[in-house]
Amino acid sequence: MSAITSPVSSRDLAAIARMRIVPRRFYGRWIAAAAILGVLGWLVLAFAKGDIAWPVVAQFFTAPAILSGLSNTLIMTVCAMALGIVLGVVFAIMYMSPNPVLRGVALFYIWFFRGTPLLLQLLLWFNLALVFPTIGIPGLFSWRTIDVIGPFMATLLGLGMNQGAYTAEVVRGGILSVDAGQTEAAKAVGMTRLTTLRRIVLPQAMRVIIPPVGNEVISMVKLTSVASVIQYAEILRNAQTIYYANARVIELLIVAAGWYLIVVTVLQIGQYFLERHFSKGRGERRARRVAVQEDAA
Repeated sequence: MSAITSPVSSRDLAAIARMRIVPRRFYGRWIAAAAILGVLGWLVLAFAKGDIAWPVVAQFFTAPAILSGLSNTLIMTVCAMALGIVLGVVFAIMYMSPNPVLRGVALFYIWFFRGTPLLLQLLLWFNLALVFPTIGIPGLFSWRTIDVIGPFMATLLGLGMNQGAYTAEVVRGGILSVDAGQTEAAKAVGMTRLTTLRRIVLPQAMRVIIPPVGNEVISMVKLTSVASVIQYAEILRNAQTIYYANARVIELLIVAAGWYLIVVTVLQIGQYFLERHFSKGRGERRARRVAVQEDAA
């Protein structure tokens, strides 16, 4: 049986019209916000009243040694990421190859460099001369390993090859995200496997690859600090050298932290616009697909 509803009288409608809408109170949110602001205020007050010589921070923020370390950090970030991306793409393709030798080499590379600590890899590269005193082609040319694998080269190889192992998995995931029908259609028109990857698969996989690779670039900026243990003169190493001399430890650490935050902020802004660029085509295709469906309806 259907429910019988009585008509609403004009007096009831007038009473409803006079009702005031009261927003819901979220007291838990206000309490949490107040607690967070209290902790932040306490931290600011602690740093303001602490034994920190802020004029020293300002003095060394643009010191030549700090700017030189910042330059070395940025150079190493670019070089290591370039090497890591190239290796990542190569080993991702090898990993997906039907050739068992290529696939086995890629599996070993990813397994080794993801399975050992980065600091250990840096130390291995830096002390490679203990295993290979010379490098080159016997009878033609050779160099002393200690002259070739210095702090810069050891850092580049350590960071770049470690990054390549992680980038390989990112690239492989991006390739797998592309519909298999795209590859089959490319094969049907006579494209080779490499041409299909270069012109069909990789451009579509970029929207999946870019966000994690952008995060890896930001992480690489901070990972360069690990190279201070093998005497690479990046920003943290130079800051340590200065505070060993003047004993202003916290001040120099604040200087290094400030520059790291500035660089990471700039990279995050760049990553945002880069992601928007590669997602633009996807949004346009989705809009066209919706428009076609509406016209058909």
